[in-house]
Amino acid sequence: MLIQGGEGRCFFADNMTHQKQGLPKVAYFCMEFGLDSELPIYAGGLGILAGDHLKSAKDVNVPLIGIGILWRNDYTTQLIGEDGRPYDVYPEYDFPTVKDTGKTVQVRVRGADVTCKIMRTDAHRNVPLYLLSANYPGNEEHGWMTSKLYGGEGLDDRIAQEIILGVGGIKALRALGLDIDVYHFNEGHAVFAGLELIREKMDAGLNFHDAWQKTRREIVFTTHTPVDAGNEVHSHELLQRMEAYNSLTYEQMREIGGDPFNMTVAALRTSRIANGVSKLHGRTARKMWKHVNDSAEIISITNGVHPPSWQHPDIRSAWENDEDLWKPHIELKKKLLDYVKDKNGAKMDPERLTISFARRAAPYKRSELIFRDTHALDGLLKEGKVQLIFSGKAHPHDTRGKDIIQTLVQMDRKYKDRIVFLENYNIDIAKLMVQGSDVWLNNPVRPLEASGTSGMKAAMNGVLNISVMDGWVAEGPHHGVDSWLLDEAFHHDVDYNAQDEHDLKALYKVIHDNAVPIYYNNKNRWIKMMKASIGMSYHNFSSDRMVKQYYDLLYTEH
Repeated sequence: MLIQGGEGRCFFADNMTHQKQGLPKVAYFCMEFGLDSELPIYAGGLGILAGDHLKSAKDVNVPLIGIGILWRNDYTTQLIGEDGRPYDVYPEYDFPTVKDTGKTVQVRVRGADVTCKIMRTDAHRNVPLYLLSANYPGNEEHGWMTSKLYGGEGLDDRIAQEIILGVGGIKALRALGLDIDVYHFNEGHAVFAGLELIREKMDAGLNFHDAWQKTRREIVFTTHTPVDAGNEVHSHELLQRMEAYNSLTYEQMREIGGDPFNMTVAALRTSRIANGVSKLHGRTARKMWKHVNDSAEIISITNGVHPPSWQHPDIRSAWENDEDLWKPHIELKKKLLDYVKDKNGAKMDPERLTISFARRAAPYKRSELIFRDTHALDGLLKEGKVQLIFSGKAHPHDTRGKDIIQTLVQMDRKYKDRIVFLENYNIDIAKLMVQGSDVWLNNPVRPLEASGTSGMKAAMNGVLNISVMDGWVAEGPHHGVDSWLLDEAFHHDVDYNAQDEHDLKALYKVIHDNAVPIYYNNKNRWIKMMKASIGMSYHNFSSDRMVKQYYDLLYTEH
């Protein structure tokens, strides 16, 4: 049973033992999980979100487990070359916190029976996470399938990985004897699990349509990508060759996912209910997929982040006890700048206003927007008013993303001690930046940011957001109270050139007229905004709240 909290928040009644309430038992499928730097099997925000989901599931004591893949070579270790361009290396990891369950499953991929080990970890403040691996001694022939996250050389690699996640994930649950009520697909990568559930029921005697409809009552789906190009589409010839049909016919597969086969459409047609990851994104997703007949209803459940993982305890203590926030903030800022000096040799000043930006290097996130007015930037830097820290990775095959990083590195080398780019962005760097910066910059093209969680992490540490109103930002931050927003009286949400021009002017106006004078001349107001930022974000945008809403709105059938 859930009770309603203030400001629309849902909480479990405190006097109830959640495991005894008959809550549905959930298997959470995701291609990547970001739990800890010791377990590098994530690429970015999707994986960090999944990791926070598992951590909060443990904190609020709900019956949920994770299903994923143990990526032997990670996503990428991305370093910067002499020419300033990123390049990728792939170390082989041992994963000391992951243990072998002693059980295996077999999946059929491209004419071969592939044996996958079932591994397990619960060593990172998380509910159990089961990881499938085909990359182990004696299985070299198939090791490529679980080698690099998103890093395969072609679509064969991706389909093989998704067969292992989906079909192998269901078989792993059966091998482990785990009783599951709800299968949660976090993104469309896991959709082949739905085909395996249908196959099981057909083998038990149901016809295709009855098996499909019964399976739909067991599956829920979260969509993240608000652009058509980001949703996977595969030819049926490829799916047949890779043996992804899993005993279904072309006609049945086309009925589920269309022709060509769209993974998101298939997920919407094999699930009971679906969700976007912020209120705005839910609206965008409903508009995107309204043409899909027999689609699951798409609601909104806004993402959250795990406070114990991202909020520094000294910040939380100072905020809860109404103590001086500036002292722990400066210590965390010095820690960040010490790391910068150690890694880049740059000598940054802890007294100077520090603005940070750390994202996946994708064009729509506009990492380099602030550099498009070099006159305004030169003025700020020469006056010693601001210093900038950037980090992020590009997909190993994304040339445009690597161009963006190369631009950021060029700025680093041009403005030594004023602008820094930190290579090989990871959880450890993210923690330093969201805890030690003064301002967190967020300026994606609207409405292309489904949610965005880095700004939530920063806000929980009293780092003030400068942001467009997209994703989560439209639900919590208030201009001039706990952040600064760039969207006042701006309506050109489909004219990207107009967005660029507007946002660049608005960004520099906020920096010149608000951030700089308040930071240097009105420290009491700055600290008041820091406190308001923590208050705004701590409960409303925690993954505890998120997991509870998933149980209330998605996992429990109404």
